[in-house]
Amino acid sequence: MREHITSRKNPLLQQVRKLLTSRKEREATGLFVADGTKLLQEAIRWWPGLHTVILSQDVDAEIPQNVRTVTVPRDVMESISPMQSPQGALFLCRLPEKKSFVPKAGMLLLDGIQDPGNLGTILRTADALQIPVALLEGCADPYNHKVIRASMGAVFRMDVVQTTWAEACQACTQAGIPVGVTALNATAKDLREAPLKTMAVVIGSEGQGVRQEILDSAKQALIIPMNPNCESLNAAIAAAIVMWQMKE
Repeated sequence: MREHITSRKNPLLQQVRKLLTSRKEREATGLFVADGTKLLQEAIRWWPGLHTVILSQDVDAEIPQNVRTVTVPRDVMESISPMQSPQGALFLCRLPEKKSFVPKAGMLLLDGIQDPGNLGTILRTADALQIPVALLEGCADPYNHKVIRASMGAVFRMDVVQTTWAEACQACTQAGIPVGVTALNATAKDLREAPLKTMAVVIGSEGQGVRQEILDSAKQALIIPMNPNCESLNAAIAAAIVMWQMKE
């Protein structure tokens, strides 16, 4: 039997607001929120930790029996949804257990990717091309609702590992996997000439690029050949090009 909530001050709805805006709240409670009917279907299909579903009264969906389901009036949904035009579905999921970093040849390491749209797009592309990804320090929360939306549900289908550069560097060294970095410098090699399938490649942050600490430790600097009048590429686009070349 579905619950029905009409008060905007209901504790569940207040919790949703906190989870949408605070990474600390998500980590403290072990929950995160996503929105949209399409993403809900992805979560139902792929995510074992679906916890609670909130639907507008005029929206229907087949929800597993073990999942708490709540209906609210449309105006209440509009008061809690992060979208300007809500689709009428919000849902809470349990955060996954922390996974250990396992180095793999032909993987991507993301260094300080802070824009949720960029991170979500990278994860979506990695899911499509079956490229393993690990997030280093400074990245946006992969369970931020903006990242989930930009990933088009890829977050529900793939392992999103979070680690540190120190741990990743040590593990790759022990596994004999060379680390390459995308960088604009005199020693950078055309990535088309590098054996990317055998490497772990670091993509740097939107504003600063790859940290100096990582640049100093990496075995190879890599460059994407492009018009010399262009200074750089969007981080998500650069990552997509690197991942595509990994598949060649």
